[in-house]
Amino acid sequence: MTVITTATGADAAVDQRLFRDVMGHLPTGVVAITGLEAESRRPAGMIVGTFQSLSLTPALVTFSVDRSSTSWPKIRTTGRFSASVLAEHQTDVCRALSRRTGDKFEGVDWVASPEGAPQFTGAAAWIDCELLHELDGGDHVIVVGRALRMSAGACEPLVFHKGKLGGYRAPAAA
Repeated sequence: MTVITTATGADAAVDQRLFRDVMGHLPTGVVAITGLEAESRRPAGMIVGTFQSLSLTPALVTFSVDRSSTSWPKIRTTGRFSASVLAEHQTDVCRALSRRTGDKFEGVDWVASPEGAPQFTGAAAWIDCELLHELDGGDHVIVVGRALRMSAGACEPLVFHKGKLGGYRAPAAA
């Protein structure tokens, strides 16, 4: 194992490219965060790789959003959002929601949650949430939501690892 040190003290700056490369070794799930714009009721969405459970009691989830996001301000206005854990065959959904311009929902198959937020057909799982908190996370905002409803399918999740999208295959049971 090669160890590369760029910071020499608590106040030394960490090389951002090295930090990104190191963190790229950690596989992450690919989750679509969606909602409706409060006034127009149009769907809004974005992709995050930081979605995770935070607490079982109460059932809380968390993810982080870049402060420069133009999608999160649209989603957060209603105080509710849906998280679709994308399945390995949904790279098209990931790419569509990663776009900065145009209709992100054009050409992707979705249904409305009870609150109207898009949930992607064929997703590995989905969770409808109520927005509880937004916390400071440096150049990101840390979002905490309370799970309201959820469901899981039988397909494998889409995973992001070392800059690439792919699937995950659980080992066969012995």
